[in-house]
Amino acid sequence: MREELSSALTAPRLGPLVLATYLGGRGFVTYKNLEVDGQPADEGSVRGLVEETLAHYRAMPDIVRVEWKTRGHDHAPGLHEALVQNGFQPDEPESVMVGEARLLAYDVALPDGVVVREVTHDDEAVRRMLAMQAKVFNDTPEFAAEMEAQIFHRLRTRNDMEMWVAEADGEVVSAGRLEPVEGTEFAGVWGGATLPEWRGRGVYRALTSARARSAIGHGKKYMHSDSTEFSRPILERSGLVKVTTTTPYEWRRDRES
Repeated sequence: MREELSSALTAPRLGPLVLATYLGGRGFVTYKNLEVDGQPADEGSVRGLVEETLAHYRAMPDIVRVEWKTRGHDHAPGLHEALVQNGFQPDEPESVMVGEARLLAYDVALPDGVVVREVTHDDEAVRRMLAMQAKVFNDTPEFAAEMEAQIFHRLRTRNDMEMWVAEADGEVVSAGRLEPVEGTEFAGVWGGATLPEWRGRGVYRALTSARARSAIGHGKKYMHSDSTEFSRPILERSGLVKVTTTTPYEWRRDRES
């Protein structure tokens, strides 16, 4: 949870929930469990949490979209139904992968002309990195602008995230973030994206290896990642284990107009 909230502007609580806000008008809901006053969740309590959450964000005119992050191991009776009934739409599930960093930190032969490097303090390279990720993920221009604002705000106000790219002739062909989690033995790899024409050539594996080596340099023993079906098999082959799934549900204010 700590890593998910690292860029939040505010993060008030509603019972077991954390209702975060971010630059660009985004809300984000996370939690350890859905118990209310020590009582296990049931359909009624879950529905109440969803309705109170939506009322909270509706009362904030600057919030234009809200993500509720669910996990496959949650005890959450009726959560899917309550979210959908309140205007949240599910996205594709992702696999939560966990394992030792050393399993990822191995030498990978790169195609000729490809270089892997950290670009945290190179604003122009970070912009090219974010543009490539937006293209791969098919982000809308509005969402891409929101993400760029969040990333640069965090880079300029904190020192807890690294930006890594693989480049070929100056073009960013693969990219991802490393986020060491303060006070833990974990670091997360996030935002991994590779241009389609460069997939299957070891570029993403090399990028992940470089981030794992950096994590080890930060004293981190374990890595975790919310992985799409592009990256999950690569991490599994390196020895990481799928421990659960995560599915984001999104509400947008413009869908209600």
